[in-house]
Amino acid sequence: MKKIVFYSLAGVLLWLASCRPAEQQQPVAGTLIIGATLINPDTTVEIIDSAFVYFKDNKIIAYGQLGEQKPPAAADTIEAYGQYLMPGLVDGFATLNNQAYANAYLYKGITTVLEVDGYRRGPYYPDANPAPDIYRLESVGETPAPTEKLLARVDSLHQAGFKVALMMYGLQPDQARAVYEHPKSLGLATIGELGHTTYKQGMDIGIEAFVHTTRYSLDVAPRDMAEAVANEPFSNDLNSPKWRYYKYLTQLSPDDSALQAHARHLAASGSYIMPTMSLSYLDLPEAQNPWLDPVAAILDPQDINRPADPQTGRHTIPPEEQEAYTNLILAETSVIEPTYYRAGAKYLAGSATDVWGTMPGISLHTELMLLHTKPGLSIAETLAAATVNFNRAFGWPVGKIAPGFEADMLLLNRNPLDDLTHLHDIDKLFNNGRLINRDSLLLNYRNHE
Repeated sequence: MKKIVFYSLAGVLLWLASCRPAEQQQPVAGTLIIGATLINPDTTVEIIDSAFVYFKDNKIIAYGQLGEQKPPAAADTIEAYGQYLMPGLVDGFATLNNQAYANAYLYKGITTVLEVDGYRRGPYYPDANPAPDIYRLESVGETPAPTEKLLARVDSLHQAGFKVALMMYGLQPDQARAVYEHPKSLGLATIGELGHTTYKQGMDIGIEAFVHTTRYSLDVAPRDMAEAVANEPFSNDLNSPKWRYYKYLTQLSPDDSALQAHARHLAASGSYIMPTMSLSYLDLPEAQNPWLDPVAAILDPQDINRPADPQTGRHTIPPEEQEAYTNLILAETSVIEPTYYRAGAKYLAGSATDVWGTMPGISLHTELMLLHTKPGLSIAETLAAATVNFNRAFGWPVGKIAPGFEADMLLLNRNPLDDLTHLHDIDKLFNNGRLINRDSLLLNYRNHE
């Protein structure tokens, strides 16, 4: 009789356990942010007051509005009433050479970097911790080569873990499609910095993005001038083909027929453009000294290509060269990019760090300011250029607060839609779902390995 009673009690206990609410049966995990105003930047901004965001590990699981939806149970809850939550920023063209660079990016809210290294930018530093997420890119076709060798180059990049093929000047039009299609078949994104292949041909092929105003404007120049630049794209001689082309750009008017045609092609295509105007920021009359930024304290001028003078914030170059650079950036910012933007071109933000004095973390914010004040992107469009547009261009799960996206987020004290400088007022930074101690990032050490 006792044995029967024992089994009956056990059955009752099992039945009672099965009646417990589901959320009590499951182990509680993840992090919940509640109360902030959620901002997903875009041309039509998604704004949710009194929002919640639930994420676990490096993935956002759910989000919504408190009161309308019940947030999931979580191990950790962060109250953020009166604050603003947005995706982490993406720098679309920059290098990471040391731990100080990684810290500078993170401190300034940059959680993803498309990393380009070598030549003037120096070697990639893979051991940074903490560090933004890295999508490495490397060139294909920088100089003329047989198609078979170019495709083998793509294979080697894929095997080494690169995520982006930078399609370069040496690609002939009959090679460009093959070189585009092969990276795509391997899951690599493509960015164009073309020469012998026109940018219109690149758009027709489907290249996702183009980099540098001065480069993707080659279609505006006479074709023989563009071909000469493709043969010698990097000379700093003011009499070189590159500089003859740059001087041609400074003479353009907004109603130039070739400029207008190129703007229409960009707008009609699926390709994004990444101006990297920050490359020439120091050449603008109104430029401010980047060494005054707090994060500059952990950076070494010797690590940066042609850095600004720490005292003056200016380049120390001959007057003739300075005048040429100033004229060029004025043409880019007052004529060329405004024409592309008005036509409907789509933008990505990249700082070009660390060439010509650009600096990690600091120069992406310079780029955002220039996108807003020069071509005239709205603040929402500017923020989208550094967030969700990278998802649109390349399909990566970055730049948006939504289920399935990476848990890279900024919790701000002030609304970034009111003023871009509010991006600096970060209360909390999440990278890969991990809360980063921002104060520790400003420890004054430098890594010169």
